[in-house]
Amino acid sequence: MMKYNREYTNPWISQLADNEVFVFGSNLAGMHGGGAARVAHQRFGAVMGQGVGLQGQSYAIPTMQGGVETIRPYVDEFIRFAAEHPDMKFLVTPIGCGIAGFTAREMGPLFAAAVEVDNIILPLEFVQAIEEK
Repeated sequence: MMKYNREYTNPWISQLADNEVFVFGSNLAGMHGGGAARVAHQRFGAVMGQGVGLQGQSYAIPTMQGGVETIRPYVDEFIRFAAEHPDMKFLVTPIGCGIAGFTAREMGPLFAAAVEVDNIILPLEFVQAIEEK
């Protein structure tokens, strides 16, 4: 596996460059009422009622529907999407680690394949969890 050799996601994202995308944890119903989802809706174009995928300058990954394994297919789809859009820079928030109640140690390894996708920026705690494995 490659070593993560780039910046980490800033813990407080309040603005984005034109090519940047705010990646956040959502629920399948797309009710973006709290946490990073609320920020995505208020600032970065997340659409109420859309719980998955690209929306404005944000990308929703559902985290509220069950255990970690129910999140994996959505993370895998996100990583494929990001790899197909190298002109965009994806800033991954610590998804699942707020309202959903997971830890970085649980969520980080889901993003192991993202280490090889240069336009995905991960939070430090996810990279640390990946490197522990």
